Amino acid sequence: MNDYQVSPIAFIESPYKQKFAIPRQPRLIPEAKAKCKFVGEFNREEFVRGIEDFSHVWLIFRFHETADKGWSPLVRPPRLGGNDKKGVFATRATFRPNGIGMSAVKLEGVHYENGQLWLELSGIDLLDGTPILDIKPYLPYSDSLPNATAGFADTRPETPLVVEFADKAITFCENNSALYPELQSFIEKVLKQDPRPAYKKTKVGLQEYGMSLFDLNIKWQVIESDVTVLEISKNSEKPA
Repeated sequence: MNDYQVSPIAFIESPYKQKFAIPRQPRLIPEAKAKCKFVGEFNREEFVRGIEDFSHVWLIFRFHETADKGWSPLVRPPRLGGNDKKGVFATRATFRPNGIGMSAVKLEGVHYENGQLWLELSGIDLLDGTPILDIKPYLPYSDSLPNATAGFADTRPETPLVVEFADKAITFCENNSALYPELQSFIEKVLKQDPRPAYKKTKVGLQEYGMSLFDLNIKWQVIESDVTVLEISKNSEKPA
């Protein structure tokens, strides 16, 4: 068997600072904005000349936080409640033999400033710092297959969760709208995806959680299907 060496061409700057709360597929949360910043010899405008003519691009990336944690031929897809096992190549699980993933995301813009080239993206589902191995334009006539079927993942994931914001959380969003545009909508859609572990989703009673988005701590609770965002604070701040 031949071994192949690959090196990142870019890295992602994403609002998702931890795996918890990242949507399991791209484009589920349009408000999830990110930068794809090119590095080394790839940090030149020639590499992306003409890419602005495309509305979406494929990102080929490495699951850098799980790639060294091993893999198994059978995995438990969260979509099936974490109980049934499927072959790893019949899923999009992160624990894969070569640790490679792919996402089709919206291209919002191309920028080159002070010697740095980057792409503005939205609908991202990647962890901050994800290494990008390749970028390809999305071709609707070839890549879109409207009659395809998708087995156990044939429908868009939906949850019965209803998300509300405490007054303190609303005030933070309003007071920081210039720095964090669409923050309330972003948090709401992240939580509507129900990022809890599968075994927690059947628990009865009050559950409290925290997550990091951007440089923010978000504290929230779940009671049955009701979610309340209790408080939002900067990482350097201690919640009252």
